[in-house]
Amino acid sequence: MNGLVVAVVGPTATGKSELALALARELGGEVVNADSMQLYRGMDIGTAKVPPEQRREVPHHLLDIWEVTETASVAVYQRLARAAVDDILARGRVPLVVGGSGLYVRAVLDDLDFPGTDPQIRRRLEAELATQGPEAMHARLAQVDPAAAAAILPSNGRRIVRALEVIELTGRPFTARLPETPQPAYPSVRIGLDRDRDVLDERIALRVERMWRDGLVEEVRGLIPRGLRQGRTARAALGYQQVLAYLDGVLSEAGAKAETVRATRRFARRQRSWFRRDPRVQWLDAGRPDLREAALALIQAARPERDGG
Repeated sequence: MNGLVVAVVGPTATGKSELALALARELGGEVVNADSMQLYRGMDIGTAKVPPEQRREVPHHLLDIWEVTETASVAVYQRLARAAVDDILARGRVPLVVGGSGLYVRAVLDDLDFPGTDPQIRRRLEAELATQGPEAMHARLAQVDPAAAAAILPSNGRRIVRALEVIELTGRPFTARLPETPQPAYPSVRIGLDRDRDVLDERIALRVERMWRDGLVEEVRGLIPRGLRQGRTARAALGYQQVLAYLDGVLSEAGAKAETVRATRRFARRQRSWFRRDPRVQWLDAGRPDLREAALALIQAARPERDGG
């Protein structure tokens, strides 16, 4: 494919992993994970991680690289993911960047520079988060950077603190480092998958039901001794946060399941909004019967423009 990177993006539960596997088989490709929660070891059921047998057939990169106590860093992810992409390209294979974490996808494909951190500012903001709560901090972020607030869940205290830290460090909105027309780091084709809203809502409900049936509660119980409660990023993951609340007696099991469905549906809408803002994403209805062929056509169409440039 002469250096083309293929991205498969979009809301959760649209079928990105299935399409990526089909494309990898067709193109001689390898998957680079761009789901921030699939980076964690042991978080398999709740993140809908591709089963090991399929990973043996199609190589996957950047799965299971962090313990649940590790705080996610998009800058570290960027370095590791680009190294994986470069290695795949050097071997004459096709990298497929797959996931619904919008900033992680752009960290790989676009020439973005991520600011460092200031321990003093971070400590102060985290203390304010502990006393004020994430919703109050989110309201504060909405005043100084509405675009960032729209992309971050009001319950995600870690990301709210990071956005406020970057604003304080740089004197600019958190989203100012995400230019409207960024320079690409690689030639790429970005394929967005979406489904009708009602259909996606139903798929999310079925997925959550299946996760519970497959043992999500037991998975969370097993991760607690490994430090899940101490992991600032991991403990806030969809499903894991709700199961922890159930195990703590804050929610009933039925309530935890229902809240996971509600939270995941809200998250899917935020993902859709994020990716829809990028005009480079070419959208396909994930329910169409010829999805694989349509995606391959988009990839093929990207070749003449690249080869002639």
